[in-house]
Amino acid sequence: MKNNLTKRISINVNNKECSIEVDIRESLLEVLRNKLQLTGVKQGCSVGECGACTVLIDNVPTDSCIYLAIWADGKKITTIEGIAKNGKLSKVQKAYIDEGAVQCGFCTPGLVLTTTALVNSNKTYTDDEIKREISGHLCRCTGYQKIFQATKKSLERN
Repeated sequence: MKNNLTKRISINVNNKECSIEVDIRESLLEVLRNKLQLTGVKQGCSVGECGACTVLIDNVPTDSCIYLAIWADGKKITTIEGIAKNGKLSKVQKAYIDEGAVQCGFCTPGLVLTTTALVNSNKTYTDDEIKREISGHLCRCTGYQKIFQATKKSLERN
C-alpha cells in the first residue's frame, strides 16, 4: 500500500533528470539539501524573506523554502552548483569575485542565481530596477553596494 503522504516527482536539476520520492509536505529546499546533497542552497529564515534559499525554477528566482517540492514536478531547477560550466565560473560568478561582493558567502548563492536570471532575460535594467530585483536578498556583510556593482557588471553586454 502506497503512503498517501509521498509522491514521485520528476525534475531536471542542474541539467540532470531526476526522479525522486518526496513527502508532499517537504519544501524544495529540504529535497535539494537533504536528498540531493545540493548544500549550496542555504536555509535562512524559512519564511521566504531572506533569499538565501533562492533557486531558479524555469529561470525564475524562487524562494525554495516556501515552495513545495511537489510543485516542482516537471520543472527545470538550477542551483548554485549548476552555474559553473566544465569547472569555469560563469560571468556572474566572476563579476561577484571581481567586485568583492562575496563576504561570508551565505547569501551569495541566491544573489548569484537572481543575477543570472537577470542576465538570461536579455533585458536592459536601470539602476533602480537592478536594486529592486536584488532587494529580496538580505546580506549582513557587504552593505549591498558591491553586490549592486557585481550585478551591474554582469549585465554589461560584451
